[in-house]
Amino acid sequence: MKLAIELPPAQADKLRAEAERLGLAPEELARAALSDLLSTADPEFQAVAHRVVTKNRDLYTRLA
Repeated sequence: MKLAIELPPAQADKLRAEAERLGLAPEELARAALSDLLSTADPEFQAVAHRVVTKNRDLYTRLA
């Protein structure tokens, strides 16, 4: 998927500076940042998963 976004000048300058510091093209840094954001688990999902695992801990131990 191709995506075009327009950044305010101050953000564009920060993106360029940070990308240069890391030795990346600004597009690569933006892609990596977006990928990181999208791969982070939803806090609500994490809370529900934790509740289920905690509730069923004894069962999981017996089944192991």
